[in-house]
Amino acid sequence: MNLDKNILVSSVLITGASSGIGAGLAKAFARIGVRVAINFPTEQERVAALSVLEGITNNGGEGLLIKADVRDESQVEGMIAEVMRSFGKLDVLINNAGVARASLVEDTSLEDWQRTIDTHLKGTFLCTRAVLPHMYSRNFGKIINTASQLAYKGAPAFSDYTAAKGGIISFTRSLALEIGDRGINANCVAPGATMTPMLEDVPGDVLEDIRGQIPKGNLAEVDDIVGSYLFLASEMASHYQGQCLSPNGGDAFL
Repeated sequence: MNLDKNILVSSVLITGASSGIGAGLAKAFARIGVRVAINFPTEQERVAALSVLEGITNNGGEGLLIKADVRDESQVEGMIAEVMRSFGKLDVLINNAGVARASLVEDTSLEDWQRTIDTHLKGTFLCTRAVLPHMYSRNFGKIINTASQLAYKGAPAFSDYTAAKGGIISFTRSLALEIGDRGINANCVAPGATMTPMLEDVPGDVLEDIRGQIPKGNLAEVDDIVGSYLFLASEMASHYQGQCLSPNGGDAFL
């Protein structure tokens, strides 16, 4: 069965889409004719976001750049309003913005802890809350939240990250119970270790240790991950609600 033919949505907003999984998702949705809103948080990421947009438009796709910090309520509301002005509707929201840095609990400052929690969990809440009225008005929508297999496994030196990702999974389950009869699907993807800029600062020996724990024997590439999101955005996933798909090479069993 051709998955592309079962994706009937025409617009998607992807937070944290200037690099990594978010950039891969933007390109993948654009390839099948979906209009893509590419969110990035600060001017530092604008060049990378513009490169993603150019790749889309050069291949005949349609995209929109939106700078917004997902931790900021007013910026999130402005972002959703801009998407609505440009696209007229929003079929899919992918909450993907995230940060990560290694730090043991005793070495983690409150500021760093809060930044991680706010980017992942507060950002997911704010963006979701902002799109719900628009999706309710049409009795249709797909909300896909990015979690992590580490929410299930835990990880030393990443207590803030794993706590935030675990919160996203629980948030998604509760959201699914609230909106299940409104024509809106809310689900998660929990990728395993993936070769993205987030891993660039991880020492080589640590990456080898991570690789050694994965039964499949390798870290994922972004292309290994995007299929789960495309599936959840498709009509084939219409009966999926509050679920979490985890493309992780066997690293964790949910």
